[in-house]
Amino acid sequence: MRLALAAFGVSPPPSFAAFMTRIDRLAAQASLGGADLLALPEYAAMVLAGASITAPDVEIEIATVTAQADAFIAALRDIAMRHGLYVLGGSLPMRSAQAIYNRAPFIGPTGIIGFQDKQCMTRFEAEHWTITGGAPPCVFRTAHGLIGVSICYDSEFPLHVRAQITAGAKLILVPSTTEAEAGFNRVRLSARARAIENQCFIATIPLVGHAPWSAIIDANHGYPALFTPCDHGFPPNGVAAMGALNEPSLLFATADLTAIDRIRADGGVLNHRDWPVAIPPAPIIDLG
Repeated sequence: MRLALAAFGVSPPPSFAAFMTRIDRLAAQASLGGADLLALPEYAAMVLAGASITAPDVEIEIATVTAQADAFIAALRDIAMRHGLYVLGGSLPMRSAQAIYNRAPFIGPTGIIGFQDKQCMTRFEAEHWTITGGAPPCVFRTAHGLIGVSICYDSEFPLHVRAQITAGAKLILVPSTTEAEAGFNRVRLSARARAIENQCFIATIPLVGHAPWSAIIDANHGYPALFTPCDHGFPPNGVAAMGALNEPSLLFATADLTAIDRIRADGGVLNHRDWPVAIPPAPIIDLG
């Protein structure tokens, strides 16, 4: 499976249409590069708020983006279908009758839409942004195999990813937004640990750059990467691909999911087999 991992910059767009054109161009670039999937970072949609605000304000930023959530997802669906791609639309705050959730839309090339909520909130989200933890982990069925999404902080908890692995996932996408270098390293190192302990691929997709106009995405650090098991047939250091730090870019990487079957059956170690069953498998959402 060919991946296009977008380290997405936070430059404010002049309009909603301009913002979606930017994503459409990324999708076109991904498609020309032979990608099957385009992945955006956590809170990528918060960049939309920059089209209408000039000073940081958490409440206004969240209200601005939640009001455009349906239009954003509809536009992403159109992009996925026109370019024949699976699209992970990063994540965005979405309002329900009960609360506001940090929710990742995952869209198939036929237009089928599934969602993965962030389950465990960071202190900023819970204490300052009024974002609530959502539904437990699920798994998405694609034409290439089963894929999980573990949003940023969730990837730091082994059992969140393990539920997806137990359900059959061989690739976990980790969209992230990390304000400090320490936060980026927590996500990066956790992703590498998940790849080793589950014998799977883990792709990290960060928001990058500085947005002085925003209270939510004011500072963002990271680089996109695809991590693997450290075993024969894979890179010895477990890094299949890695982008530049803090630079907006589109990183292409290939995840051979059949290689995961091989390493789980006959690796130098058998982490996947030797992990005891801790919690039930995650449910599967069919994206066609």
